[in-house]
Amino acid sequence: MIIIVLLALIFVFFLAIGVIDGNRFEVVYEEFTLPRLKKECRFVLISDVHNKVYGNNNAPFIQAVKKINPDFIVVAGDLVTSSAGEDMTAGIALLNSLAKEYKIYYGLGNHESKIRERRDKFGNQFALLKEQLKSDNLVMLVNESAQIPEYNIKITGLELPLTYFAHFKLHKMETGYLAGAVGTSDKEMCNLLIAHNPDYFKEYAEWGANLVLSGHVHGGIMRLPILGGVIAPSYRLFPKYDGGVYKENGSVMMLGRGMGAHTIPLRFFNPAQLYAVTLKPHRNEECR
Repeated sequence: MIIIVLLALIFVFFLAIGVIDGNRFEVVYEEFTLPRLKKECRFVLISDVHNKVYGNNNAPFIQAVKKINPDFIVVAGDLVTSSAGEDMTAGIALLNSLAKEYKIYYGLGNHESKIRERRDKFGNQFALLKEQLKSDNLVMLVNESAQIPEYNIKITGLELPLTYFAHFKLHKMETGYLAGAVGTSDKEMCNLLIAHNPDYFKEYAEWGANLVLSGHVHGGIMRLPILGGVIAPSYRLFPKYDGGVYKENGSVMMLGRGMGAHTIPLRFFNPAQLYAVTLKPHRNEECR
């Protein structure tokens, strides 16, 4: 009887943590010094919203962004969830509201790619998503780039085929794949790459990304001391990249833990995170 009570208490404890962490978010501040950046700027990184709503119509979410007062916003994929007939109103309303005040660069995640590629299952959901994101301030980057001349930034949105999101295994990326998909990096500009899947950070660095902006892993769903994130969406345990800052061959990756969840809307010791990222030029470049 005692064992049953203890198990019940443990279950209730974890359920409470899952619900609490699944309905709150933290603001995390990061700062990076990057080459060829013309002047300092600040942006907000949002990933893996999955149509999550905080408070009344995402008011706390929007107020947090306004408090940061970014120069622009980057969305690193999975604004919505790939469920047939999914109500995408919340995600669309969030970006349309933010686009009234800020420029937004939106790269696709695997959920957007799924509703775009599999029209047999999802019909015109992707077309509706694009149609209803109607602000001139919002740029969807699908294997395309945009320039932000004021800061000498080139920002590229990479869309990987769904084979790169396979369960249980890591699909090999062939040499030269990135250049074929999005073109080459610009050696005269500061290169930001929106790449939803962080597993290919080594390849992103070799391509020439100065800063990679990723998501997808949701912080590993549950986080444990020392071990970090427990499971990736690919069902691989203790993923190498689970959230935070990583460095590779002079490149930096900012991996967001996401703002929402899908399937099971619980997070354990792993609240959602919104990122305020400050970019600074190298001192000798700042004086040019």
